[in-house]
Amino acid sequence: MIKAKKSLGQNFLIDKNILEEIVNVTDIQDKIILEVGPGTGNLTSHILKKNPKQIFVIEKDNDLADILRNKFNNKITIINDDVLKIDESNLFKDKVTVFGNLPYNISTEILTKWIINLKDNFWFDCMILMFQKEVADRIVAKLNTSNYGRLSIISNWKLNIQKICDIKPEAFSPKPKIESSLLIFYPKQNFVKINDANNLEKVTRIFFNQRRKMLKKPFNQLFNGDKHVLEKLNIDLNLRPQNLNFETYYKLALEYENLRS
Repeated sequence: MIKAKKSLGQNFLIDKNILEEIVNVTDIQDKIILEVGPGTGNLTSHILKKNPKQIFVIEKDNDLADILRNKFNNKITIINDDVLKIDESNLFKDKVTVFGNLPYNISTEILTKWIINLKDNFWFDCMILMFQKEVADRIVAKLNTSNYGRLSIISNWKLNIQKICDIKPEAFSPKPKIESSLLIFYPKQNFVKINDANNLEKVTRIFFNQRRKMLKKPFNQLFNGDKHVLEKLNIDLNLRPQNLNFETYYKLALEYENLRS
């Protein structure tokens, strides 16, 4: 029996009802599938039953990659590498459907990498991903709530997001101390065109660096008190970072980009 490696944030999903629910979220027959963090292949087995066109899996752990090879032979293509070092947009000619029980310790890093690197021609049609519940709550957080912040803003820039369900610790082995949540991400048809996504990352980082403070200090740090930007975007500097909606942050990033060009 394979032992989960804490250093890699491994928790293997073993609940058959949850596994079945995940593969039924969207129709995957004849689709190209990318699964991130397949572990011992429990979800992979359920995906195969749905007759996809092809399955790719990214598994960093060498021991698990060997288990997957022995278990599935040539039924799947195994990429034995670190997902953070892979450019998925160059892997596939056609759009893929992504599944992922993401390692808890790098789940936000993976999602942020995908979003920051996204071009206008999306390499996926949807992503069904599992996170710690507290992380998922930050991803789907609404304006004026304590969970609303950088992760919410960056995640919702090019993607529509829905929560599918929460999952109890008992569904995993080893059993984590917290609940998990399953989210589905779809590409948006229309979004604010920011040339360099790192500008959005920087704007949100500076604004939320002191989330309980008013907007005046971070605004002046980025825009040197430019009243034109304030008037154009109708921003009240007496508000706090969580009081500005998604679109305002995207437009702020665009203004910052224009300022630097």
